[in-house]
Amino acid sequence: MKKTVYNSTHIEGLLYEHKLEKKISGEASKNPGTEFITGTVSIATDDACMNVVPVHFTYVTATTKNGGPNNTFNALNRILEGAASVTTKSKEEAVKVRIDSAIGLNEFYADRGGKEELVSAKRNEGGFVHIINEPLNEDEKKRSYFEADMLITGTRDIEANPERGTPAKLILKGYIFDFRKALLPVEFSVMNENGMKYFGNLECSEKRPVFTKVWGRQVSQTTFREVVEESAFGDTNVKQVPNSNKDFVVTGTAKEKYLWDDEEGITAVEFAEALQTREVYLATVKQRQEDYQKSKKAAPMASTAANGYNF
Repeated sequence: MKKTVYNSTHIEGLLYEHKLEKKISGEASKNPGTEFITGTVSIATDDACMNVVPVHFTYVTATTKNGGPNNTFNALNRILEGAASVTTKSKEEAVKVRIDSAIGLNEFYADRGGKEELVSAKRNEGGFVHIINEPLNEDEKKRSYFEADMLITGTRDIEANPERGTPAKLILKGYIFDFRKALLPVEFSVMNENGMKYFGNLECSEKRPVFTKVWGRQVSQTTFREVVEESAFGDTNVKQVPNSNKDFVVTGTAKEKYLWDDEEGITAVEFAEALQTREVYLATVKQRQEDYQKSKKAAPMASTAANGYNF
């Protein structure tokens, strides 16, 4: 596989809100008793504060692996301790934040009609956080930017829906890679007409994938559409129906594609091995989830027994 695999996101704007908390690592962790910050920071990347992009942090400690101070922990701690945000103060008072992160997946198994189904939700995972004083990028689209090497294994068309106000687009289906070069299954959108034609003409498939670099912007906003219901008499019933739109929209791609089944790109053997590694990982995710559910059920039973009510 190529030495450098791109997967990065750049988010800058006003601190909109946060859901951060401090915790202490448990006995089963690698470093028990360590204080860390976990949760999400949401950044309003446009001047109107409508495009709000969340970034998730799983485990951020006060020191780095080398023992030095962790600037990201310090920045998150400042946010946690009350840095001005759009929701707590105003957009005029909110601090400006820049986060350089990467695309990750929040993966878990959900019960869908009695059948377990894997959910793989894209999110910005970790990265470097800076509270800044300099002006934001004048181009709002560059404030929620991403780029990634993608192994495209298929496409599908989605028609426009005038009633919901959604445009036509092409979906790119395939895989990107994390810093460990593990496979991450993703779908990106293409809305540019020329881009839709370009990717559609590639005729990608699992047997004939295309490995290339793509880039674009993150859309994360809620819009409202007015629905009017006529009445048999009197006033009409007017509703504002929210429509949540979270998407990674591809706006460009490299002119020269990487080589498929080649050491300078990715070989078919490497891809097959990465798929196998992913299956092992998913089995671990499923087992952890099952163990967690069992522990939740066991806890109330143990409490009941301790109080003499275990019939």
